[in-house]
Amino acid sequence: MTELPEIFKKIRDIGIMPVIKLDKAEDAVPLAKALSKGGIPMAEVTYRSSAAEASIKAMVKECPDMLVGAGTVTTVDQAKSAIAAGAKFVLAPGFDPAVVDYCLSKKVPMIPGISDASQVEAAIAKGLKVVKLFPASVVGGTSMLKALAGPFADMMFVPTGGINTENVVEYAKQPNVLAVGGSWMVKTDMINEGKWDEITADCKEAVKVMQGFKFAHMGMNATDENPAEAISEKIAVFGLPSKPGNSSIFNAADIEIMRKNGRGVHGHVGIRCANVDRSVAYLAQFGFKPVEETMTHISKDDPNSPLKFCYLLPEINGFAFHLVRY
Repeated sequence: MTELPEIFKKIRDIGIMPVIKLDKAEDAVPLAKALSKGGIPMAEVTYRSSAAEASIKAMVKECPDMLVGAGTVTTVDQAKSAIAAGAKFVLAPGFDPAVVDYCLSKKVPMIPGISDASQVEAAIAKGLKVVKLFPASVVGGTSMLKALAGPFADMMFVPTGGINTENVVEYAKQPNVLAVGGSWMVKTDMINEGKWDEITADCKEAVKVMQGFKFAHMGMNATDENPAEAISEKIAVFGLPSKPGNSSIFNAADIEIMRKNGRGVHGHVGIRCANVDRSVAYLAQFGFKPVEETMTHISKDDPNSPLKFCYLLPEINGFAFHLVRY
């Protein structure tokens, strides 16, 4: 897998691309601030209203840390308008070669919409690395993403359409998903009513849910005086069968005994997540950072493939925490 350009890494780390329809340009800046405050410093401002260009301009000028893109771009004229307004990337619901070519000529990342394998091939022919699966829920959802992953291993997707709180984790944990698009956290009526605090709260909840955090297991550290086999035998009497491995012994799936001194003064806690790269970025705001030498990738031979596992610092009450991908 080729290394992602920086802008796509930012999109991946944010993870949710709010699809926005602004009827009034004066709502653009307060909305951008509400999104950023909620942990989503990114927006796809759609050309489904006449306020799109002015809204993009306002967001770019007043909120420079916001990653502002243009969506529902279906003509070259709209692409010209979006790029002139300062859009950092452009999305389209379908694949129009003229729109794609114009954006590429201006060196602006273009994410066209696709709904089948032939359109993915057309995107590859244009040198694109990211496309939008649209409408995701109608064209097969996560089953379609899994099917496309085989023949198009290097292509990343932004599924949009039919994604909500109930299914966002299923999309987010697919290795070929760069980010998910949706409007469930930023509905048009909430924008029109100026419910900025509610939008911020909904964004925070959406970001947290998307991480897919779930307890995986607890780890114990064995010692020479108290070896892993002896610990595992005692735990097994509680109906938790032992499963020996090279570096550790698992009792059921919930308790891991490290054969040698493991990380953490008292042991470790494993946490499952949808996307390790994204969760590392999310947890940075809470003071956590990855332990680089523990990072492992989905593909051992490809350092550009998504992370599968890594430990975090600092420890919590003597326990080291690590992330592991679903």
